[in-house]
Amino acid sequence: MLLLDGKLASQAIKSELKQQIINLKNDRKPHLAAILVGNDGASETYVASKVKSCEEIGFQSTLIRLPHSASEVELLQKIDNCNHNPEIDGILVQLPLPKHINEQKIIEAIDPSKDVDGFHPVSVGRLVQGLSTFIPATPYGIMLMLEHFNIETKGKHAVVIGRSNIVGRPMSILLSSNVSKGNCTVTICHSATKNLKEICLQADIIVAALGRPLFVTADMVKEGAVVIDVGITRIEDASAKKGYRIKGDVDFENVSAKASAITPVPGGVGLMTIAGLLKNTMQAYLNRTQQG
Repeated sequence: MLLLDGKLASQAIKSELKQQIINLKNDRKPHLAAILVGNDGASETYVASKVKSCEEIGFQSTLIRLPHSASEVELLQKIDNCNHNPEIDGILVQLPLPKHINEQKIIEAIDPSKDVDGFHPVSVGRLVQGLSTFIPATPYGIMLMLEHFNIETKGKHAVVIGRSNIVGRPMSILLSSNVSKGNCTVTICHSATKNLKEICLQADIIVAALGRPLFVTADMVKEGAVVIDVGITRIEDASAKKGYRIKGDVDFENVSAKASAITPVPGGVGLMTIAGLLKNTMQAYLNRTQQG
């Protein structure tokens, strides 16, 4: 069984980006602006990791904090400021947002040329048509991981569990595209899917992205399948140092005995999401500096 170690794969990508920055002839470095509304624990952790990763490889980063009570208008103003700031290449608004703010309206307010999360309808439309674009960071990170570990995908049957715009849908498009580590036959499963277990048992590759801890069990996975676990759920655990443990959507302990390759949680896809975001930010920077 091959452990698809996100730490190894993301470190390789960070090293590449670090070298790219060293070779840059421009004095200005790639600059990512992250906007965080409120103080949700998980969001704080994710944003801190993104900022730290920027520092590690030599990117500039700006963290813009707004209180949970901030209005939609205030957030839109911050985004507009970043859109018009020539020193900022990429804009990231950490999701989820407080309920009084319209998430879709916020996503659409970001300049598509700075949309390093790949959620803007322009980015999504270009992805669907196979045009160059910013790919949502988690699916992009998964593709980079498949590349790093040289997982064979051509002609394989991939089952994606989950249909969110952040992971499931773009993942299905990428795996079915005529690209390196694509060319799969893809089945998308969701809450209305019948015979989910039988469908999963046909899969050469399973991508679990539904946010339900330990949902994918060993009896749903055929021998030798590749299993990608996107789930990250905090489970309360008084015996743990932080008071919780992170669990994925896959029962790692039992599924790993059958899989040919599997991602751990934590230490798998989450780290690759940041690698995808950094690659997108570098591309946004190159797009802007080359145009200039």
